[in-house]
Amino acid sequence: MTMERRLIINCDDFGQSKAMNQAIQHLLEENKASSATIMTVAPGFEEAASWTARRRQPNVGLHLTMTSEFEALRWSSLTGHPSLHDQSGQQYATVQEFEQKAETGAVLKELDAQYERASKAGIPVSHVDNHMGSLYGMETGRSLIPQMLWKTSRWRLPARLFRYIHPEDPLLSSLSNIERPVALASSLADMLGVPIPDYLLSHPFPVVEGETYDSFKQSLIDKLYRLPEGVSETYVHPGAEDAWMLANIPNWEKRVWEYRLLFDDDFAYGLRDAKVILTDYRYVEENLKRPRIRSAVKLMKAMAQK
Repeated sequence: MTMERRLIINCDDFGQSKAMNQAIQHLLEENKASSATIMTVAPGFEEAASWTARRRQPNVGLHLTMTSEFEALRWSSLTGHPSLHDQSGQQYATVQEFEQKAETGAVLKELDAQYERASKAGIPVSHVDNHMGSLYGMETGRSLIPQMLWKTSRWRLPARLFRYIHPEDPLLSSLSNIERPVALASSLADMLGVPIPDYLLSHPFPVVEGETYDSFKQSLIDKLYRLPEGVSETYVHPGAEDAWMLANIPNWEKRVWEYRLLFDDDFAYGLRDAKVILTDYRYVEENLKRPRIRSAVKLMKAMAQK
């Protein structure tokens, strides 16, 4: 029996800036994206939060943010702990710096502060993910996934992780020895009662050499026809045309492409023709939770493997 192929298209970095807020709000209003995740530490948070709370928007999650990567657009943590900041008093520009210098206790307090700020702003938080993968240990091996999942379980929310690696994914399939960490993380999520999608699908964040809007569009349409069965998530960082952002934020042209893509008739046709169902984290929460006791046994077996 053939399973359905469902796709979550999440707009990361909601609240980053006015130009990004404009694009993401438009996409959510027109149901062109599944969801968004909001950055409580970023300059555009209050605008994004006000819009979300006023509409009681049901598909805005929390983008846990520990890094501030753009030289021209920086932000600091909510708690102000010195181990979470560089010498400028802003969050670290790179994931490597964060992994090397952030104190675990300070990170946990910051996660709580970011969730509390979103909740107090009236946002009905739908799910959790992480900016730049700073909690995943991808740079130095210092993973804070268990701590993130524990917090997420206390908040009773689903999270962006994945249980399978799509062999065609350009990022995840290129990482060596990733199978065991994925098995451990997904089993821990299941044991804690945190629903997760089946797959996470990536595409290059910057404009790659020789890339045009048309070639970018075609590459994503092609992926629709090769989407694995089950629930996959992919993420975009859409932004509106803005002269300051184009001049100061690297790869802003790609952000405009991502915004344009989701309104493109060719992309909409591809979704229909490939029989891909656009879904969101409400489906994940209602359908993808695994039995916790069985998952605990699976986790112990995975931990016992070398």
